[in-house]
Amino acid sequence: MEKKKKTLWWVALSVLVIAVVTVMVVRFLAPVPEAGILTEALSRGDMENSVTATGTVEPLEQVEVGTQVSGIIAKIYVDYNSQVKEGQVIAELDKDVLETELASAKLSVESNKNEYEYQQKNYNRTKNLYEQSLVSESEYETAEYNYNKAKISYQQAVAQEAKAKTNLGYATIYSPIDGVVISRAVEEGQTVASSYSTPTLFTIANDLRKVQVVADVDEADIGSVHEGAEVTFSVDAYPGEVFEGEVNQVRMEAITTNNVVTYEVVIHADNPDLKLKPGLTANISIYSMRRSGVLRLPVKAVRFKPEGDAVPGMKPEGAGMEGNMPPKPSMPGGDFPGSMPEGPMPEGIEFPKPEGVGAGGNVSLSGEKQEVLVFVWEKDSSGQGRPVPRKVKIGVTDRIYYEVLEGLLEGDEVCVGIASGTEEIVMPSGERSPFMPGPPGRDNQKNKGKK
Repeated sequence: MEKKKKTLWWVALSVLVIAVVTVMVVRFLAPVPEAGILTEALSRGDMENSVTATGTVEPLEQVEVGTQVSGIIAKIYVDYNSQVKEGQVIAELDKDVLETELASAKLSVESNKNEYEYQQKNYNRTKNLYEQSLVSESEYETAEYNYNKAKISYQQAVAQEAKAKTNLGYATIYSPIDGVVISRAVEEGQTVASSYSTPTLFTIANDLRKVQVVADVDEADIGSVHEGAEVTFSVDAYPGEVFEGEVNQVRMEAITTNNVVTYEVVIHADNPDLKLKPGLTANISIYSMRRSGVLRLPVKAVRFKPEGDAVPGMKPEGAGMEGNMPPKPSMPGGDFPGSMPEGPMPEGIEFPKPEGVGAGGNVSLSGEKQEVLVFVWEKDSSGQGRPVPRKVKIGVTDRIYYEVLEGLLEGDEVCVGIASGTEEIVMPSGERSPFMPGPPGRDNQKNKGKK
């Protein structure tokens, strides 16, 4: 047993030694990046700005069907998921009591009608006699009073009969719309009471091949949402599947929950396969800008600032171009990559002040045209490369790229950063990964310019 433990210990130690040696060899053999300017070739791709939110799938139209009379549910003709048509009978209440009330109302009408007709004749006769001074005024007034009373009683009886007929009609429950039954709240034999409020018997949704998603959008993002905006969303019921829709309405009412203010956004979406069921939670992306196949300029290229000490052929720091740079653009919430930043320019380049560049000093997220300055890496007839400033017209941005409208072509190489033997290479994010060890001997490397 002791011998086996020693063997395992030596095996583990050997594996550890091999791993350490491998790492050291890789580090020492790793190439050291040369000093110079980093470039990136322009390519076409997609750009988008989006707002994320969560919401709930709901029918476009949903009706709660109730009853306006109390009684016992005698018959139910539909169930969950039943397809119904407008005007279709879906349930009936017991009609015995209601039919009795109607019969009683009819008898009351007949009785009051007879009384009304009698009092009418008596009134007419008394009126004629009164006009001939054959009866007293008191008798005439009594006849008139009885006639008016009988008339009102007859009218009330007619109204009660109409009410009894209506209540009897309410005992038959009809579907108000074409759709599908998504909820049934009663059973046959159950008593429903409508004394204070209308009880809900069924919930019917219209055609579920079109649904709406009601999203709660944070107040900080609602300014980027507009009617007609494209939307994509997913539901947990179908992982990996993306559904598409469009913003139909941005509601004005603010909803405050635990001091968090949100606004409801209504999204319409097609549901031909009926996969989206009412109540599903949707994870939503609302696009304020979405472009496909556009020529993209990296933000790093607009931020690029040549350093004379780091790149051979550059003027000393601060030489030459003061006042020729457009204002640095800014974005709400912090600095945003702007137009060509201030700093030393390539040696020997005459760089006139461009007219109208960077007017206003703001980069547009909405697509307003702006002009900025970037450095394009160009080679002369001898093959010697150098950064050449160029005025470029840009459009929308997704904070990673700008849309190029004029001034550059696909494949053009633009300067995006500086690589030197004493500094880390600027990564796309602007930071070096803390998990990547630097090559050894970096401090002893000499700067080499890009040729």
